[in-house]
Amino acid sequence: MLEIKDISYCAGNRKILNNISFVFEKDKTYAILGNNGVGKSTLARIIMGTEGYRNIHTGKIFFEGKDISEQKVDERARSGITMIWQEPARFEGISVRDYLTLGGKESISDESILKTLSSVGLNHFYLFRKVDKTLSGGERKRIELASVMILKPKVVILDEPDSGIDMMSNSMILNVIDFLRSSGSTVISITHREEIAMLSDEALLLCAGEIYAYGSPQSVSKSYKDMCDSCSHINIPLSQ
Repeated sequence: MLEIKDISYCAGNRKILNNISFVFEKDKTYAILGNNGVGKSTLARIIMGTEGYRNIHTGKIFFEGKDISEQKVDERARSGITMIWQEPARFEGISVRDYLTLGGKESISDESILKTLSSVGLNHFYLFRKVDKTLSGGERKRIELASVMILKPKVVILDEPDSGIDMMSNSMILNVIDFLRSSGSTVISITHREEIAMLSDEALLLCAGEIYAYGSPQSVSKSYKDMCDSCSHINIPLSQ
């Protein structure tokens, strides 16, 4: 469904990603594990086509059999790919209701919006609150999670989905991922936390710019714990 093929990316003289290839299948959930600085979020931004990452990498990206490597982020979004950023954006003056319905473009009842907000731990008082600096990072992250539940994209990338959210909310994140999967979405979670990886069907471990391990979240999390927790350097495998 979503295929990345021979993706390489350099930041200055430093190679972050080195000929990465992988196929993300429909209706499955994935976790991409790795220490900070190994290129997890970089790979996510390349898949999303974010400005500054779209034309400065090598390799191809295919979605539903079509080469989307040259598509801009808005074109990929219209195709059904979306991303929840580690640091959610603020939209001054827009109500939560308008944000969740794309300014009224999405036809959805207030009852359905309230139900979705409740599923991410927010009550009815948030419906007409503004998405601005008065909201905490955790509140904005919950609102963004609610937005993808309403949109039901074909592919959703969650960049550190628990960022800014307390540890007690892992069950909420699991419910969001389960909802998206049951709605037909392919979910890709970018994380360095074993607890989040265990919510997925399959997991990948990034190191040295390559997929260093792939398989069940249990086996990949063990590899991550054994090799990366004690690793004092970035992007250099412990065995080298």
